[in-house]
Amino acid sequence: MEERGMSIEVNELVADTRAAMRRLAKSVVILTTSHQGQRLAMAATAVDSLSMEPPSLLACVNRSASIFAAFQAKLPFCVNILARNHEALAQRCGGQVKGEARFAEGDWRERQGIPYLGDAQANIFCANDGEFYYGTHGVFVGRVTDVALFGSIEPLIYADARYVGAHLAM
Repeated sequence: MEERGMSIEVNELVADTRAAMRRLAKSVVILTTSHQGQRLAMAATAVDSLSMEPPSLLACVNRSASIFAAFQAKLPFCVNILARNHEALAQRCGGQVKGEARFAEGDWRERQGIPYLGDAQANIFCANDGEFYYGTHGVFVGRVTDVALFGSIEPLIYADARYVGAHLAM
């Protein structure tokens, strides 16, 4: 009987954690790379800075994601920070469509074999410099190799299972 009670407590903890995380607003990015001749893209919010010496970031990728094998193979990637006008692209790359169809819309370009979004607020090109695994995800260290900036700062934000925009006055 105790095991059953523990399972209910764990289920409640998962539900409560999920509800709490819905309150954590995050910028939306699209992770991009190429693997075995295919372009890959995935919308994500689990990306954050790690260090400025050396410039680096963390990207968390679910093991079930189609892009996971490319990250596991230590291939270079790009973090495309989306603007609020990129909601449709975020939805496409968040599971609405699969594979190459994710690149059917948007200003997609290529640099050294890595696809990137030409009108993203920022493109952060990374060497895949390390990883560890926890639960359902791989956590990958991206050592920044190049950065491109575009337009004003108007991030696409994801909170409470919906997209919202932000405009920062300068």
